Amino acid sequence: MRRRLDSIPVRIRPFTYETVSLPRAFLLTGPRGVGKTTFLLHHSKAQKILYFSADNPTLAGEPLYETIKSIFLAGFSGVIIDEVHFARDWSLHLKALFDDFPAHSLWVSDSSALVLRSGIGDLSRRFVPIRMPLLSFREFLFLKTGTLHPATDPFIETKLPVQPTPEILAAFREYRNTGTRPFFDEGNFEERMLAVLDKTLYADIPFFLPNVTDGNLRLMKAIIGTLAGVAIPRLQVRSLCADWGIGAEKLYQILNVMESVGILRIIRIENDTKAKTAGEKLFFSDPAFYPVLRGNVGTAREALIAALCAETGWLVEAVRNEAEGDFVISRNAGGVPLQFKLEVGGASKKIKSADFVIRDDIDLPGGNAIPLWLLGMIR
Repeated sequence: MRRRLDSIPVRIRPFTYETVSLPRAFLLTGPRGVGKTTFLLHHSKAQKILYFSADNPTLAGEPLYETIKSIFLAGFSGVIIDEVHFARDWSLHLKALFDDFPAHSLWVSDSSALVLRSGIGDLSRRFVPIRMPLLSFREFLFLKTGTLHPATDPFIETKLPVQPTPEILAAFREYRNTGTRPFFDEGNFEERMLAVLDKTLYADIPFFLPNVTDGNLRLMKAIIGTLAGVAIPRLQVRSLCADWGIGAEKLYQILNVMESVGILRIIRIENDTKAKTAGEKLFFSDPAFYPVLRGNVGTAREALIAALCAETGWLVEAVRNEAEGDFVISRNAGGVPLQFKLEVGGASKKIKSADFVIRDDIDLPGGNAIPLWLLGMIR
């Protein structure tokens, strides 16, 4: 833990220190590489809390309850458990620890939100869920320059948080290619992203997908390869099932897990209430995978807009009538329901009948046109 604390960079993402109040027991989730461990260690500095990762091989044969009980009896006021899904019967042990040690903190992290749903013992009532999103452009600028600009939602506010200088616009081009995770400045970004993808597929998914087979994993790789290059990001469920010899139920289960571990983002058609769907549009959850995999530029742009809106609290759906726009976004703001239709495109894209047009390659907003870079300043 001391070695990890010593390795925390001087400049950390604002999400970490802008979160000022933490509950006694919480479950921090988010994609691999977004800074969850740094978040936990940063907040542990003023407290006597001990960190360990459940995937450490020296703990493989140790019951989680006994390990943490020993830590508490040694005088620590809390514990950080990273990669909790690697611990055997982790949910039963955490429930017992929560009840047996009411004065102690239990901070838990994992890369998939499925841990709460797959856990038993009513953990959702005891552990507050906190999700750590991908880096916003605003956070990226802070990590690059040390300047933290105010957050601004261009769908609601008109004041610019920063003037779009050539340096800002150049930074946004860098952000959309390599800036969605804090390790962007450590070099070898593409190799790191591919390593994240492989570890998510081969280390995380088998924990959450019962009876996963080599054929299922090859199918997931095929889905990733297909989505990288297509101009229309959709999957044909019937042909996939026929080609890979699996049922629709299993395919929907695979897509659900791939979404939960942060590989895919399923965009449903507006007002769709079906429990099982391949979505009206299907994107990589992290738009940086498109340049890494040499993906379609237009699809990457839509994926970026979906990510920037979804990661800042907007529900993103596909417009039922494509002649009206690309996306419909909705949320509650202070109890007031908001909903806007968005059209997406380049610098000369027409608005159609949408409320706003999101244009790439423009610098300033005007009328109902919002430059793409400005969406990265919402959070």
